[in-house]
Amino acid sequence: MPELPDLSAYLTALEPRVVGRPLQGVTLARPFFLRSVEPPLEAAIGRDVRGLQLLGKRIVFALDDDLYLVIHLMIAGRLRWRDPGTKPKSKVDQATFDFPDGTLLVTEAGSRKQASLHVVGGASLADHDPGGIDVLRADLPAFAEALRRETHTVKRALTDPTTFSGIGNAYSDEILHAARLSPLKLTDALTDREIRLLHEATTTTLRAWIDRLTAEARKTFPEKVTAFRPDMAVHGRFGKPCPTCGTPIQRVVFARNEMNYCPSCQTGGRLLADRALSRLLAKDWPRTLEELEGRRKSKRAG
Repeated sequence: MPELPDLSAYLTALEPRVVGRPLQGVTLARPFFLRSVEPPLEAAIGRDVRGLQLLGKRIVFALDDDLYLVIHLMIAGRLRWRDPGTKPKSKVDQATFDFPDGTLLVTEAGSRKQASLHVVGGASLADHDPGGIDVLRADLPAFAEALRRETHTVKRALTDPTTFSGIGNAYSDEILHAARLSPLKLTDALTDREIRLLHEATTTTLRAWIDRLTAEARKTFPEKVTAFRPDMAVHGRFGKPCPTCGTPIQRVVFARNEMNYCPSCQTGGRLLADRALSRLLAKDWPRTLEELEGRRKSKRAG
C-alpha cells in the first residue's frame, strides 16, 4: 500500500500537471471503483483543480465550488500519467481522469478490487479522515499521548490510521529498526526514553524517504511505487544482513503482510513468531538465532 512518502511523491508529481487546470473528463473502467452517488461524478467535470492534499492515505483533489475527489489506492492501487486522451485498456485499469496536458490513470493489480473514488462536498470531506495525527507536525507530548491512548503492540499502533496518519507496514518496519524496538513490544510498556527514540525515528525516517522520493518525482512521474526498496534497512530483506550489525533479517508472516526486523538490534537476539506458528511448533520453535542456526546445521549434516 502506498504510504506517506509514496503519496507525497504522487502529490509532488501531480501538482504541476493538474493544479490550476480543469478536469475535462472521467472514464470508469470498473463502475464499482466509484463508491458515491451524491454529488454525481458528472458534477466534477469542467471544474478546475484548486489544490491537492492527503487525508491519511487518501489523495484528495480539491475542485472549484467546494467539491472534492477522494481516491484511496488501498494495497494494490497505483497512479500513472499518460498522454492526453488515454482510455482504460488493461484489466488492471480502473479509471482515467483527463486534463489538458495529460491523463491520470488509476490501476489496481490483483483480484481484490479495493481502491475507491468518492465525490464529496466540502461538508462531507471530514468523514473520510481516519483521524490519525500528522506525525511530522506532532511534538513529542502529542506523539506520546496518541501512542499510549490504547494498549497495542507498537507495530500495530504505528500502522493504525486512527492513531497515526500515513504509516503502513513497510515504513513501520523501518521506523522500528531505526528506534531499535521490538515490533511486538506493548505501548503501555514503553519507557519515556523509548517513546522519545521512536518519535525521533518516525520523523527522521519519514522525512528522509519523503525528501528522496519527492526529489525523484520532480524529475519524472513515479511509475514504480513499491513497498520493497533495495535501500530499506529491514523491510522485504528477509535473510539479508542487517545494515547496522550484519545479523540476518528475520520476518513474521501474517495475512497478506510480513513484519521484518533485526533480532540483534531490536529483540535482544530473540526470534519472534506469530501465534499460529508458535502453537503449531510449540517447543520446536527456535527462540534464538543460535538455536535457529544450530537446527540449520543439523539439517544440513543429516
